[in-house]
Amino acid sequence: MSKDKPQTRTVFVCQQCGKESLKWVGHCPNCQAWNSFAEQTVKVSAATVMNVSSSGILQELSQVTTEAAERFPITLTEFNRVLGGGVVPGSLVLISGDPGIGKSTLLLQAAALVARQRGNVVYVSGEETAYQIKLRAERLGLDGKKLYLLSETNLNAIIERLEELSPSLVIIDSIQTVYLPEMDTLPGSITQVRECTMRLMQWAKPAAVPVFLSGHVTKEGAIAGPRVLEHIVDVVLYLEGEPFSSYRLLRCVKNRFGSTNEIGVFEMKEKGLAEITNPSQIFLSPRTGEVVGSSVVCTLEGSRPLLVEIQALTNTTSFGMPRRVANGVDFGRLLLITAVLSRRAGLKLGNQDIVVNVTGGLKINEPAADLGIALSIASSFSDNEVDPKLAVIGELGLSGELRAVSQLERRLSEVARLGFQRCMVSKTGLKNIKIPDSLTLIPAGTIREAILKGIIRRQNNSKTADSE
Repeated sequence: MSKDKPQTRTVFVCQQCGKESLKWVGHCPNCQAWNSFAEQTVKVSAATVMNVSSSGILQELSQVTTEAAERFPITLTEFNRVLGGGVVPGSLVLISGDPGIGKSTLLLQAAALVARQRGNVVYVSGEETAYQIKLRAERLGLDGKKLYLLSETNLNAIIERLEELSPSLVIIDSIQTVYLPEMDTLPGSITQVRECTMRLMQWAKPAAVPVFLSGHVTKEGAIAGPRVLEHIVDVVLYLEGEPFSSYRLLRCVKNRFGSTNEIGVFEMKEKGLAEITNPSQIFLSPRTGEVVGSSVVCTLEGSRPLLVEIQALTNTTSFGMPRRVANGVDFGRLLLITAVLSRRAGLKLGNQDIVVNVTGGLKINEPAADLGIALSIASSFSDNEVDPKLAVIGELGLSGELRAVSQLERRLSEVARLGFQRCMVSKTGLKNIKIPDSLTLIPAGTIREAILKGIIRRQNNSKTADSE
């Protein structure tokens, strides 16, 4: 029997993290997922196992040169922002999102723009024919010059075509459809997706050609198949959007070349995804008349300040246990703020259902929005409106104190630019802060003080804090 003849073995592989086991287990010890192990047959060649690469060389860090090509920008400003300023040659960028969210549309637009700027671009599709992609390009108004289409799923054949053309950008739509024929597993399996991504990385890095990968997501919102993809690629982007909204958020969750907190805002139109140059306006509703249970906060998404509206509704519960609903904010943070309002501000919220919502479908994670959530809840509970010309910024402590937040000057500039006349901030951290001329600061030390200064009291309305 030949030594090089492949042998087969059966292993069980976790479909979430890629951990292998010789027997089936119900609970993955690596990622803690349940019922995620699936049986797979793998071919192992003795010659392949014994092969040791000798291409790597030892280099002293001080002697390593940095003559690699600089990143090049795409004329989609929002895309560039999320990527960290442009595309890095040789990088692998994974873009994932729900079916129909606009991944293929965004990739096709980016491919046409790069082809116009830098030359040949290859768009590999394992899901659509060249005719279908042509129809989408005509709908988007793209001429397609220097943009080459390849409907192929065999990765060996794909790499052969890429080496013939030497493109400036490669797009694989999607990574779950390509496969390596030497591996005895189905396309989309953990082994196929991992090995195909590794093969693309081994080709892209020496060739200094960026590769964009499109990935599916599961119903839980994770990348379909393996999470090991996130560890292999350089950049991971998520395209998000509400089912009945035309706005799309491109969010970065991993970036080896830039910030991991950036977002890009687009609007889906007939001609494709259009950039939103002033995203704060789409998250703010017209504030005319009474704005009970609503406040405006300035949050930071990466380096970008965004003004968003936070709404709250309180109502006496019809059941023994009051409900807490958080849409766009962390549920644990809502419980914390509710407890502080009850204990430190004297609001009797123990029998109140509380619903908090961030308009526009944005998710807020930073503590600077605490003051806005607290004021919205207090406004709804007391049935008094928040000052419509007031924006608030502040973190809430367990003792009811307001804490300073980072990059206050940048936030204040955005507040003034959008026409707000007053801004409530913490009393601490105001030294050497440049305040815009059109903006009046309202400092507050505690949440009780913030409620007194930020909420407009109606006459004959006594449903307020105990001290009022």
